[in-house]
Amino acid sequence: MNDNNKSWKEISEDTSEVAKKIKEKVSQENLVGDLKDSFNSTLETSAEIIKNLIKIVDETVKDDEIKSESKEVIKKISNELSELIENAKSKVSNIVNTEEEE
Repeated sequence: MNDNNKSWKEISEDTSEVAKKIKEKVSQENLVGDLKDSFNSTLETSAEIIKNLIKIVDETVKDDEIKSESKEVIKKISNELSELIENAKSKVSNIVNTEEEE
């Protein structure tokens, strides 16, 4: 009888441990999803800002050479920002994948 109670206690503890792991996994997945959404939102916002900057330059700058150079600088900034965000996404994905493997 004592061994039976001990077995049920172990089963209960194992069940609690599994439930805890499931909760942690769901929480991590939600955080990863939120992070992905945040990155996508950042990209969309950045793209909109860049588009607006180019529009402002087109509408306000009269000198064609300055306009062209300004737009080129804005495009370079846009490319750098996109690359930075993509690198960050890649690093976060690697971290998440490493944690999932553990």
